[in-house]
Parts: sequence; structure tokens; C-alpha cells
Amino acid sequence: MIERTFVMTKPDAYQRGLIGEVISRLEKAGLRLIAAKFKRLTREEAQELYKVHKGKTFYEKLVNFVTSSPVMLMVWEGPEVVKIVRKLIGATSPDGSTPGSIRGDFSVFVTYNVVHASDSQESARREMSIFFTDEEIYSVKRDIEKWVTPEFSGNDEEE
Repeated sequence: MIERTFVMTKPDAYQRGLIGEVISRLEKAGLRLIAAKFKRLTREEAQELYKVHKGKTFYEKLVNFVTSSPVMLMVWEGPEVVKIVRKLIGATSPDGSTPGSIRGDFSVFVTYNVVHASDSQESARREMSIFFTDEEIYSVKRDIEKWVTPEFSGNDEEE
């Protein structure tokens, strides 16, 4: 089943020139980028994104951080995309992230961990709706997919 998820590169990714690296790793995993915006979050947007953490000790620091520099907001699509993206980005804490994961290779501190990604389909729908309208999300089948999908029934001989 094809799913969608929300991914945001954080200000440290922008400041360190890692946005392309994040996108590249997700694309190399076979995921499809179907929406993207580069912007600086307002305080209200950041508070809405992280409202599940309101009241926690790190909440204000996180809101201040994600509004400090531009971020890349993205919607990705693919089979089990939430699970795959979470595995690719690694654990929240740098010391718990596997080498080879995005956070394992690039994060410095828990807050400065390069990337945010939805942790469930429910969170993905909520987070995508903060930043994207349905009209801004483009899900177009790639030509290469006709070769790997069940509906392709042709042969490889020239006509």
C-alpha cells in the first residue's frame, strides 16, 4: 500500500548544507518526493507542528530552533513510507542513532538532529496539512514504475 509522510529538514541541515544529502538518501531508498517548500517557519507553524510536545522541558527550545533559519518541508510517498523514513533518519538522539542513518551520520545534539519525520500515518496527515494543500501535492507515476508494477503486462520484445 502506498502511503505518504511528512519530512522537514531542520535549520542545522540548512546551515550545514545537508538538505541535498537528506533528499538524496530518501530518493535512493526508492521513495518519491511529491511536494516541497523551502521557507522559514513562523512561530505559530512551529507550535502547531510540535504541539504534541507542548509542556515538555524541550518544547520552547525546539520551537525557537526550528524558526531560527529556513527549513525544507516535504511530502514523500512510497510503500510503508513512514516506517522506511523513520529507519533511514535514525533515532532522535545522536548517541542512539545507527551509523549510516541520517541522524547517525550528521546530528550533533538531540534538538539539532538535522531532520523531523512523522511517526505515524495519523501524524503525517496532520503535519502535511499544516504546510500543504491537496493542490500542492503531486503524485505522478514515474515511467520506470511501469516495469515493476503488476499492471504492466507487456513483453520486452520490440514490436
